Amino acid sequence: MIKTIAEPARELNVRKETDILVIGGGPSGIMAALAAAEDGLNVMLVESRSFVGGNMTIGLPILGFLGQKGNQIIKGLPQKLIDRLKAVQASSEHRPCPLHMSLTLVEPEAVKTVALQMLVESKVEVLFYAFCAGVVMEKDELKGVIIESKAGREVILAKTVIDCSGDADVAYRAGVPCEYGNENGGVQPPTLMFCLGGVDTEKLRTSIANEPRTYLTDFIPAEYFGQNNQFVLVGMRNLIKQAQDDGLTLTTERTILITGLRKGEVWVNMTRVSGVNGTDPGSLTHGEIEGRHQILDIQKYLIGYVPGFENAYFLKTAPFLGIRETRRIQGQYTMTREDIMACQHFDDAIAVASYPLDIHHPQGGGCTLEWCGDCYDIPYRSLIPQKVKNLIVAGRCISTTHEAMSAIRVMAPCMAMGEAAGRAAKMAVRQGVQPADIDVKKLQKELLEKGAYLRIEKEALA
Repeated sequence: MIKTIAEPARELNVRKETDILVIGGGPSGIMAALAAAEDGLNVMLVESRSFVGGNMTIGLPILGFLGQKGNQIIKGLPQKLIDRLKAVQASSEHRPCPLHMSLTLVEPEAVKTVALQMLVESKVEVLFYAFCAGVVMEKDELKGVIIESKAGREVILAKTVIDCSGDADVAYRAGVPCEYGNENGGVQPPTLMFCLGGVDTEKLRTSIANEPRTYLTDFIPAEYFGQNNQFVLVGMRNLIKQAQDDGLTLTTERTILITGLRKGEVWVNMTRVSGVNGTDPGSLTHGEIEGRHQILDIQKYLIGYVPGFENAYFLKTAPFLGIRETRRIQGQYTMTREDIMACQHFDDAIAVASYPLDIHHPQGGGCTLEWCGDCYDIPYRSLIPQKVKNLIVAGRCISTTHEAMSAIRVMAPCMAMGEAAGRAAKMAVRQGVQPADIDVKKLQKELLEKGAYLRIEKEALA
């Protein structure tokens, strides 16, 4: 029997009244806040951690800046962040990748600093250490967000709210219909990233290039490693099988490694904790505990079986568990796998993506990838939730099916969605209309004028 306690009603202090409130300071939230603040509106960004950057800070490369034909399809504000990181030697170029289309290596600690600098320069008011704990509604209109922190419960009122939480936290609490996982409720498992130092990455890549039968990689030809000294490695299934036969516990079928920008550093993407619910603290805690436990045998595997790791040593664990999937809103339009595989055009396109369908199976440690051959559009309607006004959603929790989410979830498309959401929110506030009622053609025109990429000619929007 579940016990309940009645909490007494109380009045909450209004901490802030702002034009636009962004919840979540990850890749989409940073871009949303920067875009919304561009011409002087009051913008506030609330983040539960002590830093911005989200999944850009856990050792992952940014995937998706380039399309399947090698052209750059994510530009605008996301590119400005990369340019600022490059200026402090904290980002690579956008590098073509046979498996992931492209990868952009970034230094996690620099992302925290540089992204925050950009927000402060843009006069975005940033508030750390605060969670979205509820919403303020007037019928079907979202008027603000209740936050919870060491200061207690407070309210931030806003003319428009952008949910960049990754988990649809605001939308869910506001009553937006949401979906979770596949038809059986299964979600892609999370990963706890970790970093090793002292790796001879030259030995690693030349071993693959020179002995491809021994060190077979998935989809990535051996010659790729002969040409690139910074890379992502996916494969070596035979080595994992050998290590498992020797008694090591490894929960993934593939070796997944990402070279760092610093010499000798390699980030490892190999822990898998099936069944974790990224919206439940108990489940997340289990994921952290199990992830750290899995690291022990993964490290033994790398040092004992993979060339270049003979003298490797443990450096650090990512600051939080990397979540691939939780809630998805039901919006005005739901993107499907068919949209992606057909390289779909939409009249209300606000971003272009090209990352493949990439489903890490909820059970079993396997993964399925499918490529469409080119690019597909992300429609504005998928950012606009059903039933609730004054709210825009950006990032992995927009309105998609489980399969389509596996493609649009990576960071570069999320950044592009964030920029579009921020510009849309700004237009809604300036014009005194609902986000659902803005002129999308004007939004598209502004995106193009500000350097974003769309498969639309400027002349068509005149």
